Amino acid sequence: MASRRHPVLASVGALLALVALLGCAARLLPEDMQALPYVPYVIALSPWFALAAMVSLVCACIAHRWFTAAVAVACIVLQGYWQLPFYRNGEPLGAQAIAAVAQAKPAIDDAFARVMTCNVYKGAADPQAIVDAVRDQHVEVLALQETTPQFVQRLEQAGIGDYLPYAVSASSGSGYGNGLWSAQPLQQPADAEFPSSASAMPAGTIRFDNGALPVRFVSVHTTSPTAQSWDLWRKSLTEMQQLTARTGTQYVLMGDFNATYDHAVFRDLLGSRFQDAARASGHGLVFSWPADKPWLPAFSGIDHIVTERGVVVGQVSTVRIGGSDHRALLATLDFTRR
Repeated sequence: MASRRHPVLASVGALLALVALLGCAARLLPEDMQALPYVPYVIALSPWFALAAMVSLVCACIAHRWFTAAVAVACIVLQGYWQLPFYRNGEPLGAQAIAAVAQAKPAIDDAFARVMTCNVYKGAADPQAIVDAVRDQHVEVLALQETTPQFVQRLEQAGIGDYLPYAVSASSGSGYGNGLWSAQPLQQPADAEFPSSASAMPAGTIRFDNGALPVRFVSVHTTSPTAQSWDLWRKSLTEMQQLTARTGTQYVLMGDFNATYDHAVFRDLLGSRFQDAARASGHGLVFSWPADKPWLPAFSGIDHIVTERGVVVGQVSTVRIGGSDHRALLATLDFTRR
C-alpha cells in the first residue's frame, strides 16, 4: 500500500528529479559537448535545478519514494557545491574604497573604480536611463554592447560627456557595435583588442593611483547560442583566451559574454588568472537577462565583470534600463592589493 501513497506527488517528484538530474548532467558535460544544440540553454538554467530538486525531495518524502528522494538529494548536493561559492563572503571592500566611489564626482587619481556594463539591445535602450545610472551610481568606466551610431548620438545628447567624456567605440558588419566610456583619458585605444569572430571589442587603458597603475578595459560581446551559431558561440568565447597570454597587461573585461559561470567555456576563460566579480565578491548569484518582460524576472547571469585575481570586488548590483533586454551590471573595484 505504501508504494501507492500520493501517486500524484510521486509522479511530480519523479519528473522533477529527472529534470534536475538532466540539468546536472548537462553541467558536467565537457566543453565541446556543451556546445551541442540547446545544451547551452539548459546549462544557463543550472541554479534553478536546485529548486526543482528541492521540490522533488519534498514530494518524494511525502510519497515515500526513497529512490526519487536520493536522486533529488544528490542533485541538491551537486548544485550546492557549484552555486554556494557565490554566497561565501569574499574579501570585503575597505572603507577607503567605499568612500571613494560614494563621492558625487568620483576621484580619478585613486586606485578604486565604480564600473558598469550593459547590452543596449540593438540601440533600443533609453540613453537617458544610461546617463542617469552613470550619475546616480558614480560610474567611472562604462562598457556598452549592441550600440548603433544613432544610439551613441542620443547618448551624447543625453549628457554622457558630462560624466564620462572619453570614449572609444567600434561597429561590426551587423551594424551593431560596442563601446567604452571613461572619466579618465583612454590611452592606447583600440577598436578591437583581439581578432574575434563575434564582434569588434574595443579597449583602452586607464591609469589609476596617480598614473602608477595601468588597467586595460575591454567591452565584450560574444556570439549568442542560437540554432545557427552553436559552434560560433563556443568559438567566440574560446578566442578570448588569447588574452591570458598577455601577462604584462592587467585586464578588466566587461560585457555580455552570453554564458554563465556554469558553462565550461566561460570557466576555462577565467582559468587561474581571472575571476568573475559576482562570485569573487560573495554577493550571490546575479541575474541580468532577460529584463524586457515585466511578467518574467531575470533568471540568467550572462553579463559579467571579469577582473584579474587579487582585485577586491564589492557592491555588485544590477539596474533596470528601459528599452534593453539586459539589466545593467555594476561593481566597485579596488586595485590597491594587486
